[in-house]
Amino acid sequence: MRIVRIHHTTVPVLLLAGAALLGGPALAATGPDFQYVGQDDQVHGLTAPKGCVKAEGGGARAVTNGTRGAATLYRDPGCSGRVVGVLRPGAVGQVQPYFASVGFPVTG
Repeated sequence: MRIVRIHHTTVPVLLLAGAALLGGPALAATGPDFQYVGQDDQVHGLTAPKGCVKAEGGGARAVTNGTRGAATLYRDPGCSGRVVGVLRPGAVGQVQPYFASVGFPVTG
């Protein structure tokens, strides 16, 4: 198993794949650009996200950012409140306790 070190937290890269085996959608190279495991224990995905997006299911645990820009995780809906974390493009991380919305760059 490959381990990636992000923000002083060690996170197994295959964590989201394991969550998919527990009932979430399959993770594929052509899958969503941004994926996370929600508080509802489901894997959620966003394809080509822009601007502020609600984290359906209440984002928690494993997060992967396959977008071309940074993903800013906010504690409250509407990309407000405390910033819980920022994931660079291609980053995988673990978020605790949760996030309610995610901000993505808006381009062209």
